[in-house]
Amino acid sequence: MKVTGRRLGRAAAAAAGALALTVSMAACGGDDEPAATVDGVELVSDDTLTICTNMPYKPFQYEEGDEIVGFDTDLLTLVADDMGLETEIVDVDWNQVTSGAAFKAGKCDVGMGGMTITDERAKAIAISDPYFEATQALLVKADSGISGLEDLDGKKLGVQVDTTGQIYAEENADKYGYTMPAFDDLSLEITGLQAGRVDAIINDNGVLYDFVKDNPEYAVATEFDTGEEYGFAAEKADNGEKMIDKVNEVLAAAQEDGTYDEIYAKYFGEAPQS
Repeated sequence: MKVTGRRLGRAAAAAAGALALTVSMAACGGDDEPAATVDGVELVSDDTLTICTNMPYKPFQYEEGDEIVGFDTDLLTLVADDMGLETEIVDVDWNQVTSGAAFKAGKCDVGMGGMTITDERAKAIAISDPYFEATQALLVKADSGISGLEDLDGKKLGVQVDTTGQIYAEENADKYGYTMPAFDDLSLEITGLQAGRVDAIINDNGVLYDFVKDNPEYAVATEFDTGEEYGFAAEKADNGEKMIDKVNEVLAAAQEDGTYDEIYAKYFGEAPQS
């Protein structure tokens, strides 16, 4: 199975030519320290686009040597480049991104992490236009004999906290009779499967297929048609909405000029299906 990209539907086309970079100084909330304002977006740190995420979530963000790379990382680097900024990535608990707490605390300007757009999250944070399609999948040991949730009666299904995979697992637990040990991040969830603490795990298909490429002793047993779309996050406030407008603008331009397809192929092997 192949994950598929999505053309941005609502983002406005980027204006032709380079955007003028405007920098002014403004007070940051009730803080006496000034913060840079670039293209109308007030930043938490001068000369930097500060990005919150929960590491690792390969291939969307992960460490490669001394660098943090990935599909989401590259896309937000386009935003930073357009604004004339460097990037800094801050590792936080995932619920700090989805609840908006990281933005309210001034930890970052924007959040990434293969984040599914949901109505509940949209109440707490500003969310970009969709930029990626995904669904949930089940990872098992290749010789386990498990082909779906129906084979997990009396067994343990690992979930990652504060994810749509956890929500899907909870909705079907009574029907299929499994228990759900919870893990704080993807790496711990996979380690739980490797160590035999759970019989299977559920998470987004993109990250699980990426894991299987390098670990053939594991397999994606099945997928669940949850019809999810990813978006980037910011504070649900006027400044956060301006940040999201900038993200939408830059990603729309990347879709138009082919840069998005190049980045997609870099991490998923080929350009997205139209």
